[in-house]
Amino acid sequence: MSEEDLESSHQQRKKVPGRTIGFSVMSAIIFFVSIWMVIQGNNEASRDLSNPSNFENFGNSLSVELRLPNAPLLGFVEVEASEFVMGSNPALDRLAYENERWSSRQRQGEVYLPSFYISRYETTIAQFGVYAEEVGLDLEQIELAGSPDFAAHNITWSDAVGYAGWLDSKLRSSPSTPEKLKTILDGGGRVTLPSEAEWEKAARGTDGRIFPWGSQPTSDFANFNTGEIHSVGSKSCSECAYGLADMAGNVWEFTRSPLQDYPYDPEDDLENLSEDALWVMRGGSFADSINNVRTAVRGAVDPGVRSSTIGFRVAISTAQ
Repeated sequence: MSEEDLESSHQQRKKVPGRTIGFSVMSAIIFFVSIWMVIQGNNEASRDLSNPSNFENFGNSLSVELRLPNAPLLGFVEVEASEFVMGSNPALDRLAYENERWSSRQRQGEVYLPSFYISRYETTIAQFGVYAEEVGLDLEQIELAGSPDFAAHNITWSDAVGYAGWLDSKLRSSPSTPEKLKTILDGGGRVTLPSEAEWEKAARGTDGRIFPWGSQPTSDFANFNTGEIHSVGSKSCSECAYGLADMAGNVWEFTRSPLQDYPYDPEDDLENLSEDALWVMRGGSFADSINNVRTAVRGAVDPGVRSSTIGFRVAISTAQ
């Protein structure tokens, strides 16, 4: 090999490490950029404001103060005025119970309701905790334990009514309440528990479906028969009427309707919620079978009962 060939070969060998180092540096840069992008993606996912557990550092100051979802109406969803089918037809729903029958002559009935608003989610431990701390309830005595975004449970019907009244007062008095929400409240709406009819319409819509998502049983959209409570909204349901979460399962939900035989009459709903009655609850719970998470199922409970399977969600009703 000539001297020129040796020199050329030597120069080529000298250049190889430089290229290797350059490639290594570039690979490292790409690697760290990829890691950074993954972290950023996870951070963005954690800011999903459709999940009520992820609102604390964002949006409306009232949503932060009261632990409400960061949404235009703080989590309330409109249910437009219309008639809907209430009760069960055993010919269509083989799981129907007798107390879901409209009358001896009629299996189901049509009920007209004016428009109202209902919370997309069940009331959480975090939300109820703000109220409990302000009014001096003993949370240890209530045994309200678990993740802050779990549905509030082990509370009485009276506790739920108290929370609704407190929230109504907060929304009316706060300068941070969204303007549309103020208009609704000033126009005769009040934050309360939904009536039995309001709850059923919100759960089944106007097409008479057996479950909030349709007529076929599935655990895809509901927490039932699992033996444990879940975070509210953990089983989202775009197919459910009005896009509401947990209208089937997770916890039974109190209503403001006393238990009455059908046919349903809004006049039977007591205006004075301090009166003694068995109060209707709806929706079934994590401890129930598929039978009890149907939209027409009616349960009832004494106002002083506490249970890990019972909670509530609030509504804004114009019914007097």
